[in-house]
Amino acid sequence: MLELKDLRVAYGPVTALHHLNLTVERGEIVSILGANGAGKSTTLMTISGLARPKAGSIHFEGRRIDTLKSHEVVRLGITQAPEGRRIFGPLTVQENLILGAFTRADHHAWKKRLEWIYELFPRLEERTEQMAGTLSGGEQQMLAIGRALMAEPQLLLLDEPSLGLAPLLVKSIFNTIKSINDAGVTIILVEQNARAALKLADRAYVLDVGHLVLEGRASDLLDNPKVQSTYLGETVS
Repeated sequence: MLELKDLRVAYGPVTALHHLNLTVERGEIVSILGANGAGKSTTLMTISGLARPKAGSIHFEGRRIDTLKSHEVVRLGITQAPEGRRIFGPLTVQENLILGAFTRADHHAWKKRLEWIYELFPRLEERTEQMAGTLSGGEQQMLAIGRALMAEPQLLLLDEPSLGLAPLLVKSIFNTIKSINDAGVTIILVEQNARAALKLADRAYVLDVGHLVLEGRASDLLDNPKVQSTYLGETVS
């Protein structure tokens, strides 16, 4: 479904991604792990068209997309719930969600989509007229994911969905991510909670300062001594 081939991304003189190769198959949950500054968010932003590669290419469903503008990428079926949520605080919950459907002209279709999102996140339906900036952190994360789903993506990019949330909310968010995937949406998950991400994902990639250092089935990486010691906080004898 998605192929990043020999991708190099730089911010001025600083290279953020060094010749990254990554693939995603339809229906998968693929996790990208790594410490802060590893290049995880840069990978998602480059897929979304918010950052431009210096070299390499990105293909989605066989079409090259790294030369497209971000709204054109959305129209093709890729959306992102960004790190930090970035909801529109002065607007209501429902207005935020409707903005997520800006590429969809079919009013009936996005109304049905809105109903599905309220099924996924009943708390949002309870707060449709509430100003988004007054929501709790967990509710804002639900809103960010819901807004990204309004464009009916085939591929959903999630950047740190559990960041700053209480453990009970983290479990709820991850259960919902599984439900979204079960509904047919392919997912790339960037997540500091490596254990939760690997338990949820089919496959995973590990980045270190912009270099791909490990890849494989998520269950295998969960048992990998290097992953356990570096990202899961376990002492390996």
